[in-house]
Amino acid sequence: QMHLVQSGGGLVQSGGSLRLSCVASGRAFDTYSVSWFRQVPGKERVQVSCISSSDATEYYADSVKGRFTTSRDDAKNTAYLQMNSLRPDDTAVYYCAAVYGLCLINARDYENWGQGTQVTVSS
Repeated sequence: QMHLVQSGGGLVQSGGSLRLSCVASGRAFDTYSVSWFRQVPGKERVQVSCISSSDATEYYADSVKGRFTTSRDDAKNTAYLQMNSLRPDDTAVYYCAAVYGLCLINARDYENWGQGTQVTVSS
């Protein structure tokens, strides 16, 4: 099992930027793909990005493409989500999640989760 601890998030005005971090405990972080999901009340968690374990290939949901960037530093066991040009509809609780091997789309396939962090974008 991998323990993930998130930091970052908060309140920002529309058009602003935030960076989320996700630090993993344990070994072999570089063998895990890391996704970022977000969830609004009453709805399911939706994947917004993933960075793969094998070659750090990045995937993005259409809603964030061109505005969000995910990255990883395996030496620090850390993944990041840089969020630029934030909009009010980006408001959600954001979660990092790790899965062994390649990126997967569905939240139910992830066993390792961060604690979540609130991102609120005001208009």
